[in-house]
Amino acid sequence: MKLQDKILNTTVIVSALGYFVDIYDLILFGIVRKPSLEALGVIGDQQKHIGDFLLNSQMIGMLVGGLLWGILGDKKGRLNVLFGSIIMYSIANIANGMVDLFPSNLQIGGYALLRFIAGVGLAGEFGAGVTLVNETMTKENRGWGTSIIAGVGALGAVAAGLIGNYFNDWKLSYFIGGGLGILLLFLRMATFESGMFEKYKNDKQVFKGNLKLIFNNFSNFKKYIACISLALPIWFAIGVIVLLSVEFSKNIGVNPMMKVPTAIVFCYLGLSLGDFLSGAISQWVKSRKYVISAYIIASTIISILICSSHDITDTQFYIYIFLLGLFNGYWVIAVTMSSEQFGTNIRSTVTNTVPNFVRGAVVPITLLFRYFEKETSSGLNAAIYVCLICSVLAMIGIVYLKDTFGKDLDYIEH
Repeated sequence: MKLQDKILNTTVIVSALGYFVDIYDLILFGIVRKPSLEALGVIGDQQKHIGDFLLNSQMIGMLVGGLLWGILGDKKGRLNVLFGSIIMYSIANIANGMVDLFPSNLQIGGYALLRFIAGVGLAGEFGAGVTLVNETMTKENRGWGTSIIAGVGALGAVAAGLIGNYFNDWKLSYFIGGGLGILLLFLRMATFESGMFEKYKNDKQVFKGNLKLIFNNFSNFKKYIACISLALPIWFAIGVIVLLSVEFSKNIGVNPMMKVPTAIVFCYLGLSLGDFLSGAISQWVKSRKYVISAYIIASTIISILICSSHDITDTQFYIYIFLLGLFNGYWVIAVTMSSEQFGTNIRSTVTNTVPNFVRGAVVPITLLFRYFEKETSSGLNAAIYVCLICSVLAMIGIVYLKDTFGKDLDYIEH
């Protein structure tokens, strides 16, 4: 059996483990946010504002990194992006574990800078892995490959939550993330470059990684915006309901008080299972669009149920969070479908920037949530409004895009 015919091949395994480390590092700040800020002397209401600032620094870094690694992936190759991004976020996370050693007047600024650098590095991992799998596996099997990547990767957040709870040491958590990234570099030696990329690598007539192919082509631009809109409900759920779950638990009267790391564990267990199931269902029904549409509707319903709850136990809250993760587990299909919408010479750029623009959308989503929270004097009502906005935009996107299941990807954009 040829390598591209195998569902569980070297590229899939290595990409899945890489995404595991990626998600561990990506979600880690939400877990160590409170203890790390307390260690730096940030207490009270300052924690909310500085915490939002640090999270936004990381997400803005991912926006920058999505563009950087995406363009480099189309110009220099998918594997170069994998190596470069891993090195960057590994070093940034190790340095983050030593931020308390900085002069006191530089600690918060240094923390923000390192979260930005880590964000830039983290932006290259998932997109490069999905692009490689899409271009090295058969069109019939590539959906299984990307499902394995996302399902295994989501467990990285579970590991981050368990490590954060078990060791209760924010510095060690950062060191573990950086160390795992460095170990991953050795595994990357077993992967090989995409044959589709190699086919056009030295062709001077083909424009590679050129943003004009997206922004100067109205049809491509509309597809690109639609791809970004698909996953907005996912990062509303993670960025608002899960990462701010302490605030939500107070508002809906959760008793006893829940813990953010535990909420993250339950959410990402649901996401992992959801990614496996959505990928499998997509393969069985031979459609991306129908599955994504069903998941968006289910995600909206469970988000509204959470925001409408009152006086529930922490166990009930964790069950809701698990279901929220489960019904938002269409991330892999959304990114795979985005990757399949465009030609080989711009595919890496799209596959890296779309998920990172969605992740970066946490910034305006959070700001919009805070705006509605202030205007309505209710965090729960604010969350419902933002949820509905994200869901409507996602449904508009899925209606506009064509289904790409089984599409031949060996072509270029002109």
